[in-house]
Amino acid sequence: MHPNSSPEYDWESLSKAPEYQSLLRSKSKFILPASIFFVVYYFALLVLVGWWPELMKVRVLSVLNLAYVFAVSEFVMAWGIALIYVRKAAEWDRQAAAVISHLTERSGTRV
Repeated sequence: MHPNSSPEYDWESLSKAPEYQSLLRSKSKFILPASIFFVVYYFALLVLVGWWPELMKVRVLSVLNLAYVFAVSEFVMAWGIALIYVRKAAEWDRQAAAVISHLTERSGTRV
């Protein structure tokens, strides 16, 4: 094999490997719901301010109204999702390492 060429892997069997399937399921279980939650939460402020402006004008903290509190909460929500994502990504990295290990064991190559 040429030093710059990549080894030949059996990608078809890898895609059917239980480790790989588990990794895909784990990522899908988090990424799709988190993305939907983010989009709904983000647009909720726009919808509320547009269709129920009187509700969003209600003062909740001295000089702050509900719209401002909700807007700040979006930053907290985004950072919260990012923190959870980083932790989940560490788990996915471990799962990916298992997939790579499975691949290299079967093909006899080192990565």
